[in-house]
Amino acid sequence: MMLFLRVRASGLIFVLSIMKRCILFIVAVFALCSYVQAAPPAAPVAAFSVEGNRATVSWLPVDSSSKYKLYWLPYPLPKPIETINSIDLGTETKASAVLHDGAMFYVAVTAYNSDGESAFSNIEVVAIKNEFSGGDTTIFVVSSSAFGNPAPNLSSEGLARHLIGDSEFEQSFVTAPASFNSGLGPAFNNNSCIACHPKDGRGRPPEEGGVSNTFFLRLSIPGTDPKTGSPLAIPGFGTQLFDKAVFGVQPEATVKTGYSEIDGKFGDNTPYQLRKPIFTIDKPYIDLPDEYLISPRVAPPVFGRGLLEAISDDTLLGWTDENDLNSDGISGRVNRVWDVVSETTVIGRFGLKANSPSTLVQTAGAYHGDMGITNELFPVESTAGQPQYDGLSDDPELKPGVLDDVAFYIQTLAVPARRNIDDPKVKQGQILFDRAGCAACHIPTVTTGLLDGVPEVSRQVIHPYTDLLLHDMGEGLADGRPDFLADGREWRTPPLWGIGYTKVVNGHTFFLHDGRARGLTEAILWHGGEAESAKEYFRMLPSTDREALIKFLESL
Repeated sequence: MMLFLRVRASGLIFVLSIMKRCILFIVAVFALCSYVQAAPPAAPVAAFSVEGNRATVSWLPVDSSSKYKLYWLPYPLPKPIETINSIDLGTETKASAVLHDGAMFYVAVTAYNSDGESAFSNIEVVAIKNEFSGGDTTIFVVSSSAFGNPAPNLSSEGLARHLIGDSEFEQSFVTAPASFNSGLGPAFNNNSCIACHPKDGRGRPPEEGGVSNTFFLRLSIPGTDPKTGSPLAIPGFGTQLFDKAVFGVQPEATVKTGYSEIDGKFGDNTPYQLRKPIFTIDKPYIDLPDEYLISPRVAPPVFGRGLLEAISDDTLLGWTDENDLNSDGISGRVNRVWDVVSETTVIGRFGLKANSPSTLVQTAGAYHGDMGITNELFPVESTAGQPQYDGLSDDPELKPGVLDDVAFYIQTLAVPARRNIDDPKVKQGQILFDRAGCAACHIPTVTTGLLDGVPEVSRQVIHPYTDLLLHDMGEGLADGRPDFLADGREWRTPPLWGIGYTKVVNGHTFFLHDGRARGLTEAILWHGGEAESAKEYFRMLPSTDREALIKFLESL
């Protein structure tokens, strides 16, 4: 009996021990479950799509989540970011909205329950009709003719005039006197518009020891013209060096070209090399003054000029921040230049230093300066007062109406569409472009105003990636030559639309004002001054991110 009691007691103790362990296990399980339930849900994985003007984002339900929120901010990000827009979607796992043309937003989704909110889902840029770089003037041509097409929204009358201007743009001029296209020179840089802008595209710099038909030097002496504020011409040379001349006439000089290499490294220690050009004026026909200034130029593409001209002055002034009031390190300003048409000072928007006010004036200046062809805006020979002056009484040499037709042709050239916008690498690069700060100057989207006589470019939502303002680009790119208000370190932000077509159209990838950059990566690495932080951001990126950013630029 005593033994039985001892066994029963021992069994009871064992059972109680097991029960205690079970209770502890159950308590632990409840505690663990309670801990899991107390954590916020995981972030959703979102899928984005755009069809026409409708943008849609959807995602699969997230475990332990009861509701979702949608967040958005404009692209590029405002500085500073004051609030992030959001909307509670409740239990919905899809959101859709019809947005206006050109709308661009960062979009992300979160999940939440009573215990908290998840991190953001994958973030993407939702863009409406972003492929229409030139609005209704956009053309979808992926070939070597991508820069040379008429805007598809031209009327039949406009198209006829465009084609007339196209023909004149391609005309070659010859030595005077002549019965057709007379008046070349006597000293000049080229004999036609198309020769400087092949296929309406980008020129190329001279190779070391060589020459280029799409390259020239601006010239001046220190000081400004008291009436116009323009650079002062060098006596006997003017403001542009003429390296060619008609038979029997001496060119002003030739230009020697050399390059020096600059070594650098990315943040991951990958080496790179930049090349710095060295231009020397050789064999001048008369002595140059002791002090003079030069600025090299490679001819840029000409498409999209009408759209840029249609951007209102108020828009440009709204982009300026000359005193950097928002403290983002960017202080763009407009150039103010002399307009020979109105004989007043106006905002400049064309030329590498925004030194020309309109397509018409720039075109007239190119006829006069590049080819020596006098016209109604510039009726005096470019070599007047020099030994090369021909003394003929044939001015103006350009036939009436040609200048207007060629200007209209340039204003109504189509803009090539963006490509590969759904490529994940391109999407990643688009975000990196903004994070780097590039979009502060290369503004993606703007709506044009009205341009008299060219309704096709008026009221268009476009994506030129420029602010047309002057920015300090640092000592590395400085030419040391002022041009109206632009100082020796300032350059106008060039449009980036179509830049990815350069290789296809013009057979090279030389960029920047003098063509020193042998690709987009080198072009970025030359940025300094206000763009120094953006350049450094790019330089320190991992190679995969650098490739993504370049992929984005190539999609433009």
